[in-house]
Amino acid sequence: MPSAQLIERPYETYDQTGPGPGGRAALRKARSQRARRKALLARYLGYVGYFVGAGLISGAVVHHPLDPARYTPIAGYGVLVFLAATLLNEYILAEEKPALPRMVQVMGASLLLSFGIGMLSGGLQHFEDFPDRAAMLVPLGIALSFVAYVLKDVESSWRRIFSLAGLAVLLAVAVSFMGLRYVASTIDVPAEGRGHSHGSGEEAEVEGHEEKEPGDAAPTAAVPEPGSAPADTDEAEAPGHSH
Repeated sequence: MPSAQLIERPYETYDQTGPGPGGRAALRKARSQRARRKALLARYLGYVGYFVGAGLISGAVVHHPLDPARYTPIAGYGVLVFLAATLLNEYILAEEKPALPRMVQVMGASLLLSFGIGMLSGGLQHFEDFPDRAAMLVPLGIALSFVAYVLKDVESSWRRIFSLAGLAVLLAVAVSFMGLRYVASTIDVPAEGRGHSHGSGEEAEVEGHEEKEPGDAAPTAAVPEPGSAPADTDEAEAPGHSH
């Protein structure tokens, strides 16, 4: 074939979706995207699980001193819900499955993140009820959630904790702590919290009433002894009243 015809001949194109390595990868990606679109309910549950778990933890963290026996299990349920949502979002629905060490790191960071978000949201929500406690929970929540997010983020290294962004978060923690402590010192609330005595109804009913001893009896009218003279009825009558 003459060289002129070779030059003018167009290049042959090849189907990139064929059986080659690139074609198989594209097919796998397409199937993964179709499966993700079909898994609407699973993605919804994973999304809701984050918020429900963080909400349970935030309530338990704030109210724990009032009733530890009640709010410790609630915090445990919140942790389980948050970790289940993390497993669903980060592994089951993920296009690329992370290795076991990375998955352990993600689960641990998610646990810290759930408590950090719980401290932050719970402290802000109940600041007027527990100002002293909330003034510590909010700064700790900011710091813990930032550290946990950096450890969980696949595109970040743990060294980013000590970067300029970490310095900005540290400054926000210091300012929020000093500011909230000052505001808390100006709020006067009872030791059990304003309107937050999460006790049982029996305790609320007993409160404000004197308890009676088992041997106490109700006062009864005096019974006259036999043979005693009856009381003078004239003295019991009202003045000016005559028969």
